[in-house]
Amino acid sequence: MSASDAYPEALQRLVAYFKRLPGVGARTASRLALALLDWPDELLAGFGQELAALKANVRRCRVCGNLADGELCRICASPNRDRSLVCVVEVATQIPVFEASACYRGLYHVLGGRLLPLEGVGPENLRIAELRERLGTGEVGELILATSPDVEGEATAHFLAAEFADTGVRITRIAAGVPVGADLSYADAATMARALGGRRTFD
Repeated sequence: MSASDAYPEALQRLVAYFKRLPGVGARTASRLALALLDWPDELLAGFGQELAALKANVRRCRVCGNLADGELCRICASPNRDRSLVCVVEVATQIPVFEASACYRGLYHVLGGRLLPLEGVGPENLRIAELRERLGTGEVGELILATSPDVEGEATAHFLAAEFADTGVRITRIAAGVPVGADLSYADAATMARALGGRRTFD
């Protein structure tokens, strides 16, 4: 019998949900579930309402694919961003890492993943057509490829560089400040600042 088996069924079900979260094991899931028992009823009710409405309240920005409250994310809607710069990332969860570096004031483009041929993920499964449309406006002067520095991320960067070589847009790659094989979602702000600051023309 596991420790959670000693809990009432309602708690066991809650523990099972928490265990589905990335990085949450059985012990952490149990602590989280037990902690909720100490919350006031109104706080617990509010938490439940936010969870129930999460997918209705959070959508994808129609321009860049970032998480948004409405049609546009806060970055695309800001008049203070440099619209001549577009940084390509794999997933929206990587954007806060770049923002934390406080050295990038351009826009973003979320691919929605990276090329994984063995898993059936090809160019048609990524937001590449949308990126070409953005580059076609003539507003973008530099495209920064910030895919992760592992085999799949590098392959995706090379594909994008070749795909958009005909656009006349300067294409750059973030510097090697990020360890090879690292997931950019977990990079620290200082590392990202160095990687952005030392970006090079893609070749």
